[in-house]
Amino acid sequence: MPLTVFLLSLCQALLVSGNILLIAVSPLIGARLAPDPAWATAPVATQWLGLMCATIPASLIMARLGRKRGFVLGNMMGLIGVGVAAQALVIEQFSLFMFATWLIGIGIGFGQLYRFAAVEAAPIALRDRAIGLVMGGGVLAAFFGPWLAEISRELGDTPFLGSFLGLGALYLVALIILTTIRLPPPEQTHADEGRGRPLGTIVRQPIFIVAVVAALIGYGVMNLAMTATPLAMAAEGFSFHQVAITIQWHVLAMFLPSFVTGHLTARFGARTMIVLGSLLLAASGLVAQLSLGVTGFYLGLILLGLGWNFTFLPATGLLTETYRPAEKARTQATNEFLVFTTVAITALLAGSLVDRLGWATLNGVLIPLALMPIATIGWQRLVGRPEQPHISH
Repeated sequence: MPLTVFLLSLCQALLVSGNILLIAVSPLIGARLAPDPAWATAPVATQWLGLMCATIPASLIMARLGRKRGFVLGNMMGLIGVGVAAQALVIEQFSLFMFATWLIGIGIGFGQLYRFAAVEAAPIALRDRAIGLVMGGGVLAAFFGPWLAEISRELGDTPFLGSFLGLGALYLVALIILTTIRLPPPEQTHADEGRGRPLGTIVRQPIFIVAVVAALIGYGVMNLAMTATPLAMAAEGFSFHQVAITIQWHVLAMFLPSFVTGHLTARFGARTMIVLGSLLLAASGLVAQLSLGVTGFYLGLILLGLGWNFTFLPATGLLTETYRPAEKARTQATNEFLVFTTVAITALLAGSLVDRLGWATLNGVLIPLALMPIATIGWQRLVGRPEQPHISH
């Protein structure tokens, strides 16, 4: 495996560490600054909205300027967002804090493409394993992110200001790594073979539909439940330490299997893995129906993380089978936009849904949604699977 893939994995670890920190503190900051409790998760939603806004520009910018410059630009946007967030916390301005998380989300949107850069840097035979290795960087984040969130939130006189200083340090380290990393220049990452097929033709492919549905359901269901978790646990009287530990186990379940997901996908097929992931997401919703106290949150969030891994990672591999080199940027941008639009919507709804429905009912609603990828795969088998163009390097 090329060294580039390992460096991308480290950048992914830093990115996810920051995401975990944001997941742990943003709903609590929202609850503290928002004019209404229903808006507590709005800063999380604006973060995902920023990510959504970045999806199409990030892919097109990288197609023109190269992956390296695009990733550097994304980290710089994240640093600007951190500065704005610090100012918002000092003056206790809720709307400014939401703007800050939107800017941070734009930076995260660029970082979401680390996995595609790994595909391009690795030999074709190691494609699934490269995706898994980069996403496996989140294992480090599972330990570091909650620890950083817990020790930094009370630093200084302004609550949570230290958390964003820590977030800025993560982005700065990633920026330093990116200045040393070697990635293919634009002419290699965006082969000039004409305009390719119309986008409508690409997105109508059954395999594209399966890949997108698996990714957006896996990410959307996971994000809604995960974003609601700090609020649900706080409502039941659990401490911030217990919230941080729950998120830690969840993120560990999200990323630890990544080291073997590629092997399992190569052996059993992406669709089999997606079916397993959907069942795990549904199982998480079932656990929430039981009154198990903090153990129920631990177990449910672990199943939720596993379900995300076994849907999102195989879906990424499937997506690379749907486009030719000249179609890569448009196809990846479309996938990212659809997936993270869904994620932004779920983040926005999480606060009001958990407040109105409660934890158990909210998860009950998610169970049938979690099974949608299985239905989509069944539909694909009915309509047939024509031969698809594979990505080339």
